[in-house]
Amino acid sequence: MRRMIGILTALVAALTAFAIAPAAHAAPTRPVIFVHGYTGSASNWVTAMSVFRLNGYGSNQLFAYEYNSYGDNVQNARGLANYVNQVKAQTGASQVDIVNHSMGGLVSLYYLKVLNGHPNVGRLASIAGANHGTTYAGACLIYTTCQQMYPGSSFIAQITSGDETPGNTRYATWYSPCDGIIIPYTSTRLEGATNNYEVCTTHLGFLTDTGVLGEIADFTSS
Repeated sequence: MRRMIGILTALVAALTAFAIAPAAHAAPTRPVIFVHGYTGSASNWVTAMSVFRLNGYGSNQLFAYEYNSYGDNVQNARGLANYVNQVKAQTGASQVDIVNHSMGGLVSLYYLKVLNGHPNVGRLASIAGANHGTTYAGACLIYTTCQQMYPGSSFIAQITSGDETPGNTRYATWYSPCDGIIIPYTSTRLEGATNNYEVCTTHLGFLTDTGVLGEIADFTSS
């Protein structure tokens, strides 16, 4: 009888452990390139990279592209094109995923659409991206990048006219009315993308929001 009880106890424990164990996910196959926003840097992605590693990514799959925030986003997008090629050569991957923030949305979309980079990108995640511009850029119009980021600029017209989500790339955005920097906050949304509304997350708060970053890691690894 004791032996039977022991067997039943072990069986229940095993079934319970199985029930609460997280579902196994295949290891992500595409490297991820993070693209910061205006005045940002690779340091913006410390939390994101930690979250991605917890979601199965190796450190050798995570990269951060840095560019000149005060230069020209056309040149910044060309630099991104070169960086994508370097990451593909280094990792042997046929495609990368791109996760951007703020003005990084403009750099990324120009690369995918105008420079025809979308065949190289499996997933594009835009966090509080200035994808249709922001009136906040009016505070720094002495810089070309801010002129390009202002709503109605010829730069924005190039990336939003016609198909906003070209190619077979899967697109997703995350945006919030509490952003405070992307004005209007709906500027981030892209037609043809999965647009995720966050109830109240600030512009910089997105960079440390582990819940949102976890959703993005799930999106890129799918």
